[in-house]
Amino acid sequence: MKKMVRMLFHRVVLVGAAILLQLALLVVMLVRFERYFVYFYAVCFLLSLLVVLAIINGRSNPGYKIAWLIPILLFPIFGGLFYLMFGQNHLSRRERKKMAPLREEVHQLLPAENPVLRQLERESPEAANQARYIEKRAYAPLTKDSYSEFLPSGESKFERMKAELERAERFIFLEYFIIEPGVMWDSILEILVRKAAQGVDVRVMYDDLGSIMTLPYRYDRQLEQLGIKSCVFNPFVPVLSSRFNNRDHRKICVIDGHTGFTGGINLADEYINAYEKHGRWKDSAILLRGRAVDNLTVMFLTVWDFTRGETEDFAPYLYDAERDGHLSAEDGYVQTFCDSPLDDEAVGETVYLNLINKAKRYVYITTPYLIIDNEMVTALCIAAKSGVDVRIITPHIADKWYVHAVTRAYYESLVECGVRIYEYTPGFIHSKTFSVDDEYGVVGTINMDYRSLYLHFECAAWLYRTRSVLQIKEEFLRTLLECQEITLDDCRNVPWPKKLGRACLRAFAPLM
Repeated sequence: MKKMVRMLFHRVVLVGAAILLQLALLVVMLVRFERYFVYFYAVCFLLSLLVVLAIINGRSNPGYKIAWLIPILLFPIFGGLFYLMFGQNHLSRRERKKMAPLREEVHQLLPAENPVLRQLERESPEAANQARYIEKRAYAPLTKDSYSEFLPSGESKFERMKAELERAERFIFLEYFIIEPGVMWDSILEILVRKAAQGVDVRVMYDDLGSIMTLPYRYDRQLEQLGIKSCVFNPFVPVLSSRFNNRDHRKICVIDGHTGFTGGINLADEYINAYEKHGRWKDSAILLRGRAVDNLTVMFLTVWDFTRGETEDFAPYLYDAERDGHLSAEDGYVQTFCDSPLDDEAVGETVYLNLINKAKRYVYITTPYLIIDNEMVTALCIAAKSGVDVRIITPHIADKWYVHAVTRAYYESLVECGVRIYEYTPGFIHSKTFSVDDEYGVVGTINMDYRSLYLHFECAAWLYRTRSVLQIKEEFLRTLLECQEITLDDCRNVPWPKKLGRACLRAFAPLM
């Protein structure tokens, strides 16, 4: 009985009920004012027509446009209204004013002329073009003489993260999509509480929707009582709004400005296989030291200050070789970057497309979701047709059946063109990695789906000729031994009702 009462009063149930109430009120208004229905219908139809014209002439992805045009044309009364509520990704005037000083501070941190980029231009103009794009569009300077280490599992990241947290002396910044009490979070929280008591500046930020099922309401206040500064990104409120879509999907840990982590791993027990959720969970992360950590620090502080309405000097939190020591470095280049849905620049997708289009020998990809637009499908197919060895690992056990169905809907067209697709048979692969030609690599939070590429706040590390690039490749080849390859016969022998269902879901893939 107590469990049932808790479920009934769970925040998700209450928020869902509030949203349903708003929808019910719209229906009641239609019934009560049926004499004016013809006028209401005319206004809504005109609104939907204007929305359709705006979508067609907008700058959003064509697949995203089609996914919205279908419901608007089928339901002209509410289609336009729903798009205005859920389909837009623009800052309000108040939010733009709030963000302006933070953007200005980020711009001031960018070097007028980056000597590292000039050096890369001499070594490889092609690589420099990719790095220049990231620097200009994501405001993320290219760095050299940084250390990077690929961590091939949640377990390895967990152990290294605990060890690095124990060494913290000045500050700890954590930004995660999901936090859930358990073996992983409880161990980390114990360290954070102890460090905060020692005077270390400890800050934790989590996405409200990402953690809505795993953390109690106002958990940030509990952390504040423990001496940990905390804030919640984009609080989930029972009001119909497009802000539902914009989630903080990033996973960032920064320690003293000289050590950082990012990758696919959240702070919950399934990521370290402390319990089985979707079979064996396969994930990855990257450990960074040195100047490459600066971009992660700036990402965190920008969103932190925006969320809390604060303005602070970023400089004291950045890497200082004299203060922090000359950490073990390596040859190669590292560029950590962010991707925001609010700037009309799909940085993550462009980085992926650049890697695929410029590959000469191979492209190895791991992704939990393969829900891609026409540009990405075309790039993968052209690369495979040109003789590039294109291989993609996806999960065998789904975390969301409908999303997995859409992922499988893409298999046939890709396999026909020579792309080799493998499913990770022990369970669910959540890792997001690219490895290209023994030269390029990417490790981060960016899934190959519309939400990550267009709607979420994301981050990743772009790597060029680092040892970690080869580590990513080696782990990919090891993982292949636990995978089954999807053949063209497998794709064509799918029963037609299942194919039809996948085709219908694929039409709405950008909205999932």
